[in-house]
Amino acid sequence: MNLSVHVDDLTQVPVAVLGIPVFEDGVAEAPSVQALDKALDGVLTKTIADEQWKGKKGSTLALHTHGRVGATRLLLVGLGARKDFAPGDLRGAAARVVKASVAAHGKTAGFVMPAGDGLTTERTIQFVAEGALLGGYRFDKYLTGDRKKSDPVEDFRVVVGEADAARVDGLKRAVQRGEQVAAAVAHARDLVNEPAAEMTPRKMAEVAQRIAKQHGLEAKILGPKECEKLGMGMFLAVGQGSDEEARFIHLTYKPKGKTPPKKRVVLVGKGITFDSGGLSLKPSNAMEDMKVDMAGSAAVISAIGALADMGVPVEVHAIAACCENMPSGKSYKLGDVLKSMNGKTVEINNTDAEGRLTLGDALHYAVTEIKPDEIFDFATLTGACMIALGPHTAGVMGNDLSLVERWLQAARLAGEEMWHLPMPPALRDQLKSEIADMRNTGDRYGGALTAGIFLKEFVGETPWVHVDIAGPASADKEQGHIGKGGTGFAVATMIEYLAPRE
Repeated sequence: MNLSVHVDDLTQVPVAVLGIPVFEDGVAEAPSVQALDKALDGVLTKTIADEQWKGKKGSTLALHTHGRVGATRLLLVGLGARKDFAPGDLRGAAARVVKASVAAHGKTAGFVMPAGDGLTTERTIQFVAEGALLGGYRFDKYLTGDRKKSDPVEDFRVVVGEADAARVDGLKRAVQRGEQVAAAVAHARDLVNEPAAEMTPRKMAEVAQRIAKQHGLEAKILGPKECEKLGMGMFLAVGQGSDEEARFIHLTYKPKGKTPPKKRVVLVGKGITFDSGGLSLKPSNAMEDMKVDMAGSAAVISAIGALADMGVPVEVHAIAACCENMPSGKSYKLGDVLKSMNGKTVEINNTDAEGRLTLGDALHYAVTEIKPDEIFDFATLTGACMIALGPHTAGVMGNDLSLVERWLQAARLAGEEMWHLPMPPALRDQLKSEIADMRNTGDRYGGALTAGIFLKEFVGETPWVHVDIAGPASADKEQGHIGKGGTGFAVATMIEYLAPRE
């Protein structure tokens, strides 16, 4: 899809569908509605009145213009109440315009930036670009026949007013940034949406090597023997029940030039390419979407490519400990005591709490082998986090409150929902073991928190943030710019945090 920014007369925009975002408070009085209504001899406001359309958030109202203006169809998109508006809402609005154009077999679409109150900014334009591109995302690799056929939108115009004409060059740069973010998010979605039989640990390693080649990164891929030499007893135990060999992926981006990097940051992603639960076998309905359990690794591998293209002045490492958690005669067992890379021993009381084991070794590797200034991990870690926060919000924990707040601020700017959760010291007792340094799960209540407390054991004094993306990593239905399936969640925040706007 080609994206462009134009200063256009709204009545002359030559597109199949022209999107007009409007707020609840004063739909008919919106300047864009007024301008088009005049050209249509009052038909637009009459339709709004007849349909009793109020501009509720996410609602739309379509009107065929019959050639009376440049656009074939108009699509009013509700933004809800102005007081509740967040810039990220424009992603969903732009996505709805693209979907409407696809439904109408149109090849072009346009989006009129809301007028007034300084809403046309580089950030809002970026969100529109992301929404347009992600709204057109479709994972149809395995579809055949008519279901595979689609009419993708080829050109998408972002229309701004005369007052913004002097800033068009900056707005165009914002569109380019939106394209980079959307491409990384879409790549992460592709990886998550692949069947587990296709996206195996070895295939993940191949993808990482391809990303490294494309973006000028260093790539280190470790197999089971190399991991055994490093003492990754937890990571290897999780993968030993599968016929698919585990792969430990380490990608590195270093800024070019003689100026030292501002800091060194590690992004660790959980990489369970399929989670059956191991011998603590999940029921069938809970196992059905467990190809999603590598969403954290998909996110960090995809994000580092975009960060390299942006030339961020930060040294960035992406780590993914990839394996399958499968039941077999070789599987690790309940009651086993595993020795981690940092020497701690862990008693296993649930083989379906495997992500924290792989992450524990990955985090210690990051701390000792890379010695970062900051470390972040991203994992579809606990159903308990979904119970606490619902399906759209990630839980955030960490050992450095300042770092946690800076991360959450980046999430707010990126338009991704995250919430700070505590790690109460009293819950550490739940992880006590009679025969090892600790066990891998605590009690039912506070499960997301004890998972974070477990991971904290492996980061030492390094400033660290844990992001539990179990809910928002995938969607069970379409919503705005988010389609059903993998969402690419957290990629946008990683980019916002490490490549903030100047």
